[in-house]
Amino acid sequence: MLFLLGFMPWILFLFLAGHSLAGLERSVIICLLASVVCGFNGLRKGFILQLGTLVFFAFCFISLNLLKIVWVAMYMNILANGTLAIIMWGSVLSGKPFALQYARENLSKEKWNDPKLIKTCRFITIIWGILMLLALAVSVFKTTHQGLYPEWLYFDTSLSIIISGLTFTIIYKHYKRARTKAKN
Repeated sequence: MLFLLGFMPWILFLFLAGHSLAGLERSVIICLLASVVCGFNGLRKGFILQLGTLVFFAFCFISLNLLKIVWVAMYMNILANGTLAIIMWGSVLSGKPFALQYARENLSKEKWNDPKLIKTCRFITIIWGILMLLALAVSVFKTTHQGLYPEWLYFDTSLSIIISGLTFTIIYKHYKRARTKAKN
């Protein structure tokens, strides 16, 4: 559940962003508030996804709502998916995969540094990183080929990527647990 809460501001943003500057400004405010409310515990604990989410929506609020920087609105899809890709890959490259922070929430401290757990969380984070790169590619394509495909196709593709990541994470987690139980 914490994992889903970590993505909630991004999911809200996907649904609320709208097709106007005013709609985008409103959705940024809502998602900034959601990043604090949904991510409060994660922010308190220094979770990279929540911190990155808060920084992104604070940047958007300042640049769009206060400074009225139009290019941010024009490239919002690229910026959002690029930020998520940076969060995912940055956490892998730093040796602190974001999925590990969530996994540790449900484990005793003596299991936190289990090499199998770290390897599994690293793998999950890499899959998320690949998915976010795919979402970024879709955003770049949409921006560079405007009007080529209907808007709903891009929305559905973005939503499918997020659902795929969440589904993969749940299934893979259950698979690893079942495999561990079978060995014991």
